[in-house]
Amino acid sequence: MDVLVAGGHGQVARRLLRLLAQHGDTARGLIRNPDHAADLESDGAHPVICDLEHDDVRPHVGGADAFVFAAGAGPGSGDARKRTMDLGGAVKCIDACRELGVARFVMVSSMGLQDIADGPMRPYYEAKRDADASLEASGLDWTIVRPGRLTNEPGAGTVELARRLSRRGEIPRDDVALVLLHTLTAENTVRAGFDLLSGTTEASQAVATFS
Repeated sequence: MDVLVAGGHGQVARRLLRLLAQHGDTARGLIRNPDHAADLESDGAHPVICDLEHDDVRPHVGGADAFVFAAGAGPGSGDARKRTMDLGGAVKCIDACRELGVARFVMVSSMGLQDIADGPMRPYYEAKRDADASLEASGLDWTIVRPGRLTNEPGAGTVELARRLSRRGEIPRDDVALVLLHTLTAENTVRAGFDLLSGTTEASQAVATFS
């Protein structure tokens, strides 16, 4: 399977690219900075130079079997860039996949988008919410993965996921990447979204039994 990952140098994306490469898939990561190419190559992935805010992503999309949007403006960026990257970048990728017939699209989103409170995170949450809505209306075979607070703790390989979880919490980036890997080929997750936290169910089983 040829998987193209937007935000290819991000922490979740690199973990996912490594897993894909280890499983024998073609792992391609979209990166803006050519200096990051060596990092992706060390992960076993193929770097693709493309600035989502300014470049045409379509030349890189057509050969993909699936697309993962794991890009973001980052915590140090201003509110305007949240709209141009977290929303605008996502919409550009969604439109490219629709145009070129790449049906499978997995979005890395966030918990907490249902009731967005005022505060410094509001622009980010609003951009993610609007990007999710664009994907849901796209007609693609989408899945929206909504992790809780991300940590760099070693992954346990066990998670809890559901369309809505009644608790808040955190999850290692390792385990988010593992869930993304299994989600890509899980037909039961198509046109659905789920919250994701650390838990006690093995990741592949949690994805396989999602309903």
